[in-house]
Amino acid sequence: MRKSRLSYSKQRRLIEHFVSGSTARCAAELVDVNRKTAAYYYHRLRIIISQELEAESAAFLDGEIEVDESYFGGHRKGKRGRGAAGKVPVFGLLKRGGKVYTKIISDAKSSTLMPIIQKKVKPDSIVYTDYWRGYNVLDISEFKHYRINHSKLFAHKHNHINGIENFWNQAKRHMRKFNGIPKEHFYYFLKECEWRFNNPSPKVQLTLLKQWVRKNVV
Repeated sequence: MRKSRLSYSKQRRLIEHFVSGSTARCAAELVDVNRKTAAYYYHRLRIIISQELEAESAAFLDGEIEVDESYFGGHRKGKRGRGAAGKVPVFGLLKRGGKVYTKIISDAKSSTLMPIIQKKVKPDSIVYTDYWRGYNVLDISEFKHYRINHSKLFAHKHNHINGIENFWNQAKRHMRKFNGIPKEHFYYFLKECEWRFNNPSPKVQLTLLKQWVRKNVV
């Protein structure tokens, strides 16, 4: 991240507005900077967040893990959910009581999902999924696999994927504020949502961002 021409005071205020969830347009007016300047600064913050999360991505998840896919964007009529036209498929893994990890995928086939699970989840962990056929291979894997049939119920005692579905809902609610996100920038918005979910305290978010901006400025 190159050194910004903005004063430290304006950078600090833009970071605060970013943490609060304000759009770049709103922040630009409140901080008294050009809208494109605020949008570009926001974009740089999202790049920093994604880089920091990538540095942490080698860490394993263990214990009870919920996995699920979701589909973002697109407003074409027709099929919804898996295979919906114009949408970006995303795979998510959530450690109960811990962090979520997301990855953009090309499809929801077993051959796509299983390598991600094996790379991120420790063997012998408990993995919860729905009844999508892409998870069939987990039945003969090194994981303990439990499934919830959403056509009948959404939870049965510990058997559910409510945590990861809660993340999807939060992420989509946050992204809706932007009235469309360019596909080439979607990854950065996704990682922003992952970061916000894993660090729910605004004070923690603010402290982390300030530290990362100082570290990444040359």
